[in-house]
Amino acid sequence: MDDKQARIRLAPATEDDVGLVLWFIKQLAEYERAPNQVTATEELLRKNLFGPHPFAHVVLAYVTVDGVEQPAGFALYFYNFSTWVGRPGLYLEDLFVCSEFRNLGIGKRLLVHLAQTARERECGRMEWVVLDWNEPSIQFYLSLGAKQMKEWIINRISGPALEHLADL
Repeated sequence: MDDKQARIRLAPATEDDVGLVLWFIKQLAEYERAPNQVTATEELLRKNLFGPHPFAHVVLAYVTVDGVEQPAGFALYFYNFSTWVGRPGLYLEDLFVCSEFRNLGIGKRLLVHLAQTARERECGRMEWVVLDWNEPSIQFYLSLGAKQMKEWIINRISGPALEHLADL
């Protein structure tokens, strides 16, 4: 598909899009070689993305080719806070573009949209992680001015370890 033929539209996800959001999450998990790790359900996403206290936001990307609009990608993000900067930050949890729509500028459009959102919200920075083997994405992010923070190590507690810690 030629980018001159495609028209891209971004839109915030609504509760009606929960099924599509879950589909994108599963597609991303497949790409990241971890399809069995997805435990999210439409019910959980509905509650946590569109309930009374949403924990994250989703932007959907659509491509129109020959008059037909199709979902092409998504970005899921939330706000954190930097004590050193004294401002909120925008954390990009997931960014995914379907393989048939890559190289049309959709990923860049999503990141530009998020950067504009971060600026509007007076965020001090935007952060995300990328798998170390995902060289195309790493190069893409570097080309946009991202700096790798290799001195930082991600820590995670989940499942039984989280339960154990909460019970101490």
